[in-house]
Amino acid sequence: MMRQALPRIEDLSAAEEKRAALSYVNEAFAEAILSGVEADCFAQAAIFTALQELVETYGEEAVAHFAERLPERIRCGEFSVGLRQ
Repeated sequence: MMRQALPRIEDLSAAEEKRAALSYVNEAFAEAILSGVEADCFAQAAIFTALQELVETYGEEAVAHFAERLPERIRCGEFSVGLRQ
């Protein structure tokens, strides 16, 4: 079964939906921390769950291609929220 390519975030037009989704994830993260779950444990579980969902939707090859760019994006500060040192 051929699946469509994983869309790039910057190519998507549903910015408002993405903001809402991010808000839900942030709330779940905060609730987990307040319940005593370690932040890194929750973060790893969230990444695993997200990748699992993407693979189910787009297939392994598309998600692997998406993940290949993650090191570059991380190093460029795309996921950093504080001041860079």
